Amino acid sequence: MYSTGTRTVRGMEALSLAIPPTPGNSIVRRKNNDHLTTIGSIFSHQGYDTSFFYGGDGYFDNMNKYFGDNGYAIIDRNRNAFAKENYHAPRTSIEDRNVTFENAWGICDEDLYNEVIRKSDEQYKTGKPFYDFVMTTSNHRPFTYPDGKIDIPSGSGREGAVKYTDYAIGAFLKKIKNKPWYKNTVIVIVADHCASSAGKNEIDISKYHIPALIVNLQDRQSLKINKMCSQIDLYPTLFNLLGWNYTSNLYGKNVLSDSYIPRIFVGTYQKLAYMENDNLVILSPQQKVETFKYVQEKNEQIAVVPKQEIVGRAIANYQTAYYLYKNNGLKQNQK
Repeated sequence: MYSTGTRTVRGMEALSLAIPPTPGNSIVRRKNNDHLTTIGSIFSHQGYDTSFFYGGDGYFDNMNKYFGDNGYAIIDRNRNAFAKENYHAPRTSIEDRNVTFENAWGICDEDLYNEVIRKSDEQYKTGKPFYDFVMTTSNHRPFTYPDGKIDIPSGSGREGAVKYTDYAIGAFLKKIKNKPWYKNTVIVIVADHCASSAGKNEIDISKYHIPALIVNLQDRQSLKINKMCSQIDLYPTLFNLLGWNYTSNLYGKNVLSDSYIPRIFVGTYQKLAYMENDNLVILSPQQKVETFKYVQEKNEQIAVVPKQEIVGRAIANYQTAYYLYKNNGLKQNQK
């Protein structure tokens, strides 16, 4: 799997809208980004409550307003109590008594997962299913986390933060295994982006390669998906595994379909790349088009004569996604 961008808001855009990255800012940070056809709206139509959990203050990067205006309840640290956030979703602040460790980014992953567990216990009692989008913060500079959890001292670097992140996920999964709601709960673990996108190529494909796991899918044998796919394909694939039927304008595909053609979308602030199998197209300002053959084993891009049908698909995907956003075509009940 490959992320669509190099920032958290790009990952949120891909995972909540399942569309290619539009040029410029992520839709999470743009105006007119309310009442969209999101992954959350699909869950809502299936009868689920939807919530957004964040270990810091969701005022940052417009996250609370984006998720709030798209029907998610907000649960965050709420440091900025006087921020004027104009949305109509309920917001719950994570209480001091439930926080054991905190840095400038927010509370540690374990504290956030414990908040998710508390909320899940409450939601289970209502008898209504729930979908939670949970964004952790421990794997950020200054890479600090609670002492005594792992064998790498807090604040010593990214390796320790990654190991703590892994530890916290494991602890979370152990805690929920005996919950009455666990047997009917699917956990999705996926990165928003890589630690660094800098590389020898202006768009370095290897720097967008991310992990994704679907855990506890009942009545399914373990499966490793080796097909090249995009962050935007995660939920369409999950919905297929769940056997759901739904109407949407998602660009993501079910990667387990026999008709699926491996392709990814990656971008920077100005450049947009589309890769189909090993055919790489990079679109730049002033209608510049570059085409390459991508050699994954060496992470090399070799310039080649363009295949016009693939260039056409690259342009069509990005241009229609941007057109739909600008003309309200991503809104719910729109075609």
